[in-house]
Amino acid sequence: MRQALALARQAIALTEPNPRVGCVITDAAGRVLGQGHTQQAGGPHAEVMALRDAAARGEDVRGATAYVTLEPCSHHGRTPPCCDALVAAGLARVVAAIEDPNVLVSGQGHARLRAAGIRVDVGLGGDESRELNIGFFSRMQRGLPWVRLKAAVSLDGRSALENGVSQWITGEAARTDGHAWRRRAGAVLTGVGTVRDDDPRLDVRLVDTPRQPLRVVLDSHLATPPQARILDAPGAVLIFTARADAARADALRARGAEIVEAPAPDGRVDLRTVLRLLGERGINELHVEAGRTLSGAFVQQRLVDEYLVYLAPKLLGPGRDLATFGPLTDLGDAVTLQFHDVERVGTDLRVLARP
Repeated sequence: MRQALALARQAIALTEPNPRVGCVITDAAGRVLGQGHTQQAGGPHAEVMALRDAAARGEDVRGATAYVTLEPCSHHGRTPPCCDALVAAGLARVVAAIEDPNVLVSGQGHARLRAAGIRVDVGLGGDESRELNIGFFSRMQRGLPWVRLKAAVSLDGRSALENGVSQWITGEAARTDGHAWRRRAGAVLTGVGTVRDDDPRLDVRLVDTPRQPLRVVLDSHLATPPQARILDAPGAVLIFTARADAARADALRARGAEIVEAPAPDGRVDLRTVLRLLGERGINELHVEAGRTLSGAFVQQRLVDEYLVYLAPKLLGPGRDLATFGPLTDLGDAVTLQFHDVERVGTDLRVLARP
C-alpha cells in the first residue's frame, strides 16, 4: 500500500478533476506483478494501468491481490468501471485504502467486487489517501474546493514592509516549495490589488508540471490591466467580477480571459459564490495567494480550510500583516487553529494549520 500511495503521489497535477490513485498488483508471495497510477482525465485509471503493466511483463494476475488507494470505480464515466476490469482479470482480493466519496461509487465498487467473489478489505492507508485527495473529498462531500491560503511572513508576522516591498522575505527553497503547492492545486486565486501592485504570473515555474492550474482573479470592477503578466502566462485565466463593464470585459476577453459575474450585495465579488462555481468546474484544491485585504475576507468569512505559511527567521518591525480582519474585542473570537504539520524548508519553516 505504501508503494501504491507513492504511485498516487506521481499523479499530482495530472489527474484533475479526478482523484490521485495508485495501484499495485502482487501474487501470493508479495511479488509485484504490475503497478500504475491514474492518468489524465479521460485516460486509464490506476487499476487498468496496473493490469496493463502486468500484461506487458507477461504476468498472470489470476488469483492475485490488488492494493489500490481508493475504491475502484463502479460507474461508466469517461472510462469503463475499474471494478469490472478487476473481476474480468480474475483477481482474488482487493485491498482498498478508503471508500470513494463520489456518490456514483461510494461503496458500490466494493459491493460489486464482493458479489463477484473477490475478497475486499478496506482501511489500510486510508488517512494517507484522504490527505492526498483532500480536495476531491471536499468537492464530493461539500460541493466546494479545499481552500488553502498561502502566505510568506517574517517571525513577527509581516508579509511586507509598510511600503509594500515583500521580495523576498523567505528563501529560495521556500519559494520553490510554494510552487510545488501551486502545482498541486486545480486553481490559483488572487485579487486585482495584487495583480496591479505586483504584476505576478501566478503560474508554476520552479518545479516541473504537466499542466498549469487555472488562474483566478477576483476583480469587482474589472480593473485588471489588459497588459497584466497573469494574462501572458500559459494556461487559462478566469476573472470574477461584480459588474462587467462591456468595454473592459471585451479588452480582457481579447487577451484570453473568461469573465464571470458573481456579485455580492455590498458590490464586491461574493466569495461563497466563487467557491461554489469553482467546485462546479471540478476544482478540487484552491490555492489562494492574495494581499492582506482579500486574505482577510477569506479568514473573516471562515472560508479557509488550511493555512500554508512560510515563516522566515527575520524581524521586520512595522509592516503589512498576513490578513486584515477584525479588530477583535475578545480572545474567544480568535480564529483558532491546530498545527497539522511543521517542517523546515531551507532556512525557513513551513507551517500547515487548520481550523
